Amino acid sequence: MQRERALNSTLSKWILIGVGWAAFALFFASELVVRRTYAGFPPNILRALVIWAICAGLWFASTPAILWLARRFPIDRQRWVSSTLIHLAVSGMISFVLLGLYTVLMSALGLTDARQSLWQAFRAQLVGSFHAEVLTYWMVIGLSHVIDYYRKYRERELRASQLEATLSQARLDALRMQLHPHFLFNTLNSISVLMSEDVTAARRMLTRLSDLLRASLDNAATHEVSLKEELEFLNNYLQIEQTRFQDRLTVRMNIDPAVLTATVPNLLLQPLVENAIRHGIAPRAQPGVIEISAARENGMVRLKVRDNGAGLGSAGAAGLNKGIGLANTQARLDQLYGTNHSFEMHNANGGGLEVTILIPFRNGSRVADEI
Repeated sequence: MQRERALNSTLSKWILIGVGWAAFALFFASELVVRRTYAGFPPNILRALVIWAICAGLWFASTPAILWLARRFPIDRQRWVSSTLIHLAVSGMISFVLLGLYTVLMSALGLTDARQSLWQAFRAQLVGSFHAEVLTYWMVIGLSHVIDYYRKYRERELRASQLEATLSQARLDALRMQLHPHFLFNTLNSISVLMSEDVTAARRMLTRLSDLLRASLDNAATHEVSLKEELEFLNNYLQIEQTRFQDRLTVRMNIDPAVLTATVPNLLLQPLVENAIRHGIAPRAQPGVIEISAARENGMVRLKVRDNGAGLGSAGAAGLNKGIGLANTQARLDQLYGTNHSFEMHNANGGGLEVTILIPFRNGSRVADEI
């Protein structure tokens, strides 16, 4: 298959070169017809086409050798003097040979002046066309160098983009590896706290934790999942936290079914909810509420996590202690979406903290069922 692609690429290249020389012949044939017509001579279109078809054909046959010379002696910074001298010499020799072949073919077809000998016709071609032939050689060399420089530029661009993608993937892998133990340690800490209060509930939490870790490992190598999968994982996590907080924790979800198939970063919502529980629910004796919403908005997905805790306080977002969870979330959003996203934290109307994330809507391959 790879060899077939290479052959097709080579064939396409030479077809394109052939078309270029055909256009060269048509251009100068038309110029000859216009010049003869303007001078008052019969246009003789067929003769003009044959003359320039012979010229273009000879140059087409010479193109492989010229391209090889262009690659063998490139005109670059290191050796431009020597390469230029070589191409000057070769351009003269090739022009001399091609004019000789051109004269022979023209004579064989009866297109030269019958009163001239072959040598006289060749000498007339040398005087009238030698410089133009040398210029044509340099035109081919110049185009070869331009195409080669463009190809190298595209290869450098491709390598740079591949390197950037590799670096971005490595950063995301590192962030994910950081987030999993962070989540595990915090959940185990919750279980540890509960062990002194309700052993049965703590054991129930351990069972749920094992289910949660199994679900987490299923997507361990995935950077993006459907919102439906993310919410299923979050529900399992919330069951653990609700075992700990009992009636002190109420969770409300307002999810637009139209965005359930949208892809979101894996473990996006759990750190936000964990932050809401730690800072908005845990410090308070009274019942707390966490609201989670998702909706589509102008080609984007808007995700919100809100609690009814104390909010940011007078220091605002700068005063919030951003732990691994929030910092990791921000870093992963930057890696996945660049500038095409937003991540905001502010005091909600009526009290509490509201975190809003806006990311591009990308429809996943799996169809989600309504929750």
